[in-house]
Amino acid sequence: MSESRAPIVIFACGNPSRGDDALGPLLLDRLHGWLARQGLAADFELISDFQLQIEHALDLEGRRLALFIDAGEQTPAPFVFRQVDAGDALPPGSHALSPASVLAVLLRVSREEPPAAFVLCVRGECFALGEALGARARRHAEAAFALLTELCANPGLAFWQQVANASAASHSRSHPPKC
Repeated sequence: MSESRAPIVIFACGNPSRGDDALGPLLLDRLHGWLARQGLAADFELISDFQLQIEHALDLEGRRLALFIDAGEQTPAPFVFRQVDAGDALPPGSHALSPASVLAVLLRVSREEPPAAFVLCVRGECFALGEALGARARRHAEAAFALLTELCANPGLAFWQQVANASAASHSRSHPPKC
């Protein structure tokens, strides 16, 4: 790919009309303003969509790091932050993909290795159509935003892996979040 791209891409998935499913887009909107105020906006491309699609694999080309933000109903509170790779993927079987599946698609359509990728899954509880973001989800979003700003202020693989390892140590791997 010849065009210059921001070295880090951040995807946020969710439907703002479905209660706590709005967590991803709301965090991304807030992060947009924070990055601009910090003078870091050129280093990040922010992409929001209702769900991940096959086409999002192309948004990974030429990146150093990728972050996927989503809400998860069975996620430990306030959030889980973990590294993900294409080896974690199930074959794409629907129009909506997991982050690992998007990485796997990139491996299939490109000669390029996917960037190091991470998932920030924020605890949500009510995903009903027409509902507003719940009070607990707002508290979880505050904790997640603090992590996001820390990650963006320290945009290196080693730091992100250290944070992911600390998050994994504090949460049980027996029930991974469905993000």
